[in-house]
Amino acid sequence: MSTPRSAAPAVLAALSNLDDPLRRRLYDYVTESDAPVSREQAAAAVDVGRTLAAYHLDKLADADLVTVSYQRPAGRGGPGAGRPAKLYTRATTEMTVSVPPRDYELLARLLVSSVEQDTSGTVRAAVNEAALDAGKRAVADTGGDLLAALRGCGYLPQVADDGRIDLRNCPFHHVARDHLDVVCGLNLRLVEGAIAGSTQHDAHAELDPRPDRCCVVVHHAASAHAHSPPGTTARP
Repeated sequence: MSTPRSAAPAVLAALSNLDDPLRRRLYDYVTESDAPVSREQAAAAVDVGRTLAAYHLDKLADADLVTVSYQRPAGRGGPGAGRPAKLYTRATTEMTVSVPPRDYELLARLLVSSVEQDTSGTVRAAVNEAALDAGKRAVADTGGDLLAALRGCGYLPQVADDGRIDLRNCPFHHVARDHLDVVCGLNLRLVEGAIAGSTQHDAHAELDPRPDRCCVVVHHAASAHAHSPPGTTARP
């Protein structure tokens, strides 16, 4: 869900919360965590007291920058279990403000619609090639660091225990909802470009759509080969 331009003053007020250095560190910790975060976890992560962390986390929640849920610790329930813990998760609401007003999402939708209407496939091929080049440029700016490039593109990458890189955010989410095929293909080519220009030449990107994730996942070559259908070869 995006924020309408008419709500710009409210958005500015909400985003001003991130001017506070401690509040920004807490926000970054919550958004980079794959599971809901407790006050104790957040306090330990930024090395402050629980009360101070709770104060700033609640300010972020009041500004709709994070969402709140309640949950009892595993194995505890029924009478005497105590109050459920207050947990914080990154918000799905997208806040955008432009001064003076701009509408880059409208431009993106027009361009993607043009790709879909081109029956020759020429425009789609050109867009995918441009995405590949953009990925190479993004990783070049990081000195070959794939994770830094993906983070800079807004993918919120997270490395799993098996070496897989999950991309926990789609930078083009609102356009992707109505133009999934084109945008997922663009995401794939952009990530492939980043891999090609990175120092992780054993990585392999493939489409693996899941809720609340980018449609692309990155595997190491050995892991990708293990998951390839019989008779196929994992691409480097």
